[in-house]
Amino acid sequence: MLMRLHSMSNELAVAADADELRVWSLCWQAAQGRDFFVHPTLVELIRDRLIAAHAREGRVLIDFVLLPTEIHAITQLRSGDSVASVARSFGAVVSRWVRGQQPRRGPVLAGPYCAVPLDSDEAVRQDIRMLAWRPVCLGESSSRNQYRHAALRYALGLRPARGFETTPLLRYFGASTHGARQELRKWLSSRPSEPDWRAWELTRGLQLATDHIGPDTVVARKVGGAAAALIAAGGGYGIEGALMILERWVAAKISPAEPLDLHVGANALASRGRALVGGLAVAHRLCPAASVARHFQRAKATLCEQMRASRSRPVDRLILRTDLRRILEEAALLHRGRSP
Repeated sequence: MLMRLHSMSNELAVAADADELRVWSLCWQAAQGRDFFVHPTLVELIRDRLIAAHAREGRVLIDFVLLPTEIHAITQLRSGDSVASVARSFGAVVSRWVRGQQPRRGPVLAGPYCAVPLDSDEAVRQDIRMLAWRPVCLGESSSRNQYRHAALRYALGLRPARGFETTPLLRYFGASTHGARQELRKWLSSRPSEPDWRAWELTRGLQLATDHIGPDTVVARKVGGAAAALIAAGGGYGIEGALMILERWVAAKISPAEPLDLHVGANALASRGRALVGGLAVAHRLCPAASVARHFQRAKATLCEQMRASRSRPVDRLILRTDLRRILEEAALLHRGRSP
């Protein structure tokens, strides 16, 4: 009995420790015209500084890739630690070094660092894949395994680690070093798709979502999560494609028996459909109601009134709470069904 209680106590302690840990995907982007590699010595300095920033107890640098205009890292921190303290201190030092080698006016970084929480092992594994292929995506390397300024080469045993601990990265792929490296190679064999890249870039601020507010005026904004997935699935970086996905799905949802055109329809069903598209767009932080009104060439005040009415109907509230993954899957099936 005592042994069982002791075992349970250990399990609870391990669970408590696990709850204290959180993994983040960090990104720094160079400002226009700036180059993190402006001097050859900067590459190793930046690498060593990133490792040193994780020297404190409880901090773990899982993965990283250094590029001329982007720096990415996957880091694990205890809940009491601040991701801002890691990101800002590292960014400030890198900015000072680059400015010293490239002394011209203007900021070194395009903006504040970006920190995206990775809430599961699968999310970490996906981010490891994106970092492995990022140099290839940007034309900095012809092979994901050959890019020198990335943790992947250390993890695969292609280069001495020199201060970087590869165990935290390999642990996501197996218990033994040899087995983990085999699984890692297998995991990285498939290249991320174009929608994968678009969603990843949008959530990290590397690309901004665009919205046409007039014949010659385009605004750009940072989006994340569901909005990024919607825009990526729409085939570009503009919200128009995402709104067309919602439009197609809503039309099929409320009028499965016959086609419903939400742009030209003047009846109550079409008005309800436009309100649902607006409600979903706002709920998933894709865009404001004004953008949806422009999409349908309707008055914003009228659309907002219809959206309020929609939220009061129980059947519409169920539609508005539909999981985004389901919307994307069903919209893709509808699109394939209409393709010749």
